[in-house]
Amino acid sequence: MGYMPENKLLLSMAIPMVISMLVQALYNVVDSIFVARLSEDALTAVSVAFPLQNIMISVSVGFGVGINALLSRSLGQKNLKRANDVAIQGLILEVLSCAVMMLIGAFGVEAFMRSQTQIDEIVHYGVTYLRICMCLSFGVFISICYERFLQSTGRTIYSMAIQLVGAVTNIIFDPILIFGLLGFPKMGIAGAAAATVLGQWISAVVAIVLNKKKNPEIHIDLRKIRPDFALQGEICKISIPSIVMASIGSVTTYIMDVILFKFTPTAVAVYGAYFKLQSFFFMPVFGLNNGMVPIIAYNYGAQKPDRIHRTFRLAMTYAVCIMLLGFALFQLIPQVFLGFFDASPDMLAIGIPALRRISLCFLFAGICIISSSTCQALGYSIYGMFISIARQIVVLIPSAYLLSLTGVLDNVWLAFPIAELMSLFMSLMLLRTALRKTGMAKVITA
Repeated sequence: MGYMPENKLLLSMAIPMVISMLVQALYNVVDSIFVARLSEDALTAVSVAFPLQNIMISVSVGFGVGINALLSRSLGQKNLKRANDVAIQGLILEVLSCAVMMLIGAFGVEAFMRSQTQIDEIVHYGVTYLRICMCLSFGVFISICYERFLQSTGRTIYSMAIQLVGAVTNIIFDPILIFGLLGFPKMGIAGAAAATVLGQWISAVVAIVLNKKKNPEIHIDLRKIRPDFALQGEICKISIPSIVMASIGSVTTYIMDVILFKFTPTAVAVYGAYFKLQSFFFMPVFGLNNGMVPIIAYNYGAQKPDRIHRTFRLAMTYAVCIMLLGFALFQLIPQVFLGFFDASPDMLAIGIPALRRISLCFLFAGICIISSSTCQALGYSIYGMFISIARQIVVLIPSAYLLSLTGVLDNVWLAFPIAELMSLFMSLMLLRTALRKTGMAKVITA
């Protein structure tokens, strides 16, 4: 972390994460492809269910960000006791969060679905899917927590293995459980949820075993776990802005679904398909991001600004290249992407211009993501929260609503590039501020 050449270190940390994120993106698309074979209403239901499901994942990943940053910083300071204390308190927070999500899954999902649509078939599909995913969500919280322990100590190859095992399990069992293959019962949309949960639980088991066998810096004795509210507060200081940032995306998706339902349910299905497709490009950037954050946090703890600057500049270059590739493909072959979801003529008519217009935001997104995450690694997670709030709540939603008043659905999609352009200026400004406040603003000339 402190002496390997930055490019080699970043690639060694990020490539396993990028691969695992690509597999996760593949799962996201394959899952929806199989669901779309049931009906367009089933695909719409999964899209409508996404915001609540994503909040659950946002909470688990958000606490993972706090665990990752504090663990890496403690290891950079050679404080192994504190690193273990961080791991224990992070695990407690993940388990408590899981309990809350299970309660929401048991009692709140039907109200959530009906707040967006009164179409009974869509509501039924969504409630079935969400209850299974949320009431059996223990696997996702544990797997993410233990995966971050490995990632924080630089063992990203094992982190990749955890995600790969879960995603591959999911992909294999999706068609088996949805359509009743190989002697299994035909479960329909419940099968898609069951495959998701099964993948998460297997990931959790693998993550626990790998930590016990391959991560000697982190020791968790479950018999000695005691809450440390001060340390939990430090984790939350970093994690809560990340949770808010990711959850804002869920709020945005929820409101966008409400806006789009006023035009046609097919527009909601298109929006859901876009979210699955864009993950092929955003997920690798997030994988790159996950490799970058512990490097910057470690070198911040070690007070090495040169390495911080070179690392985030390399990460930004790679991120921009990935997003430019995504932009080109969305512009050139949107009909091919939509064909994966067995798109009807109406879905193609709405989806082709939608994908082309929304993907304009790809031109700026890579810079925004890397800048925001650099702020998090330096202990200024709240800056990332400001960026997300401004982009999605202050700009995207009002823009989408105002454009919807024109009565032209195609205009609504332009809200995405408008919001991302604003985010570009704000993220660069706050990155500069974070570097200056931490004393890491040294100008690199070579």
